[in-house]
Amino acid sequence: MPGLIGKKVGMTRIFDEAGIQVPVTVIEAGPCPVVQVNSGGSDGHKAVQLGFGAQGARQTTRAERGHAAKAGLEYAPSLMREFRLEDGEDYQVGQQLTVALFEAGDLVKVTGDSKGRGFTGVVKRHGFAGRPGSHGHPESRTPGSMGPGTDPSRVIKGKRLPGRMGGVRTTIRNLQVVRVDGERNLLFVKGGVPGARNGYVVISK
Repeated sequence: MPGLIGKKVGMTRIFDEAGIQVPVTVIEAGPCPVVQVNSGGSDGHKAVQLGFGAQGARQTTRAERGHAAKAGLEYAPSLMREFRLEDGEDYQVGQQLTVALFEAGDLVKVTGDSKGRGFTGVVKRHGFAGRPGSHGHPESRTPGSMGPGTDPSRVIKGKRLPGRMGGVRTTIRNLQVVRVDGERNLLFVKGGVPGARNGYVVISK
């Protein structure tokens, strides 16, 4: 089955029947119109292209408007993603997919862009222990030796160094759907998911 495109609303907690609190992430998922169906011709795989949200008229190109018009949409989606189809699955262009695809107890994987942390040092980026932090040590958070000076006289490839952290595509698997709110198009997923609030995420089984 295909998945859904959604937007991360934030985190909260809910209580189960035993009164135990469960930390959940609230995701506004769908409704996602089917923009295109790939029947598996030259590409060799069957897939369906889903859209989410709506672009403003001034931000939409003619190509995007034409692509959306073929699906009977009056607007171009803000985000489109392709989902592979299994044998026997059939969807029609213009069909709307909602959170009804999921049920409480389902295990899903959520993909999104992780929070960008900017330029960070090795202690935060790679978990280095650092040097002694007391007695005024001048280099308590430096990476240490870059490598021997005689041999190989260079920095080894793959050396963990400071640099830009976060802002990469991240997937978390085996997250449990705790609650489905069909009226408000909300999914309550146990635990945290990648990205900041209002960031786009892709949910699939």
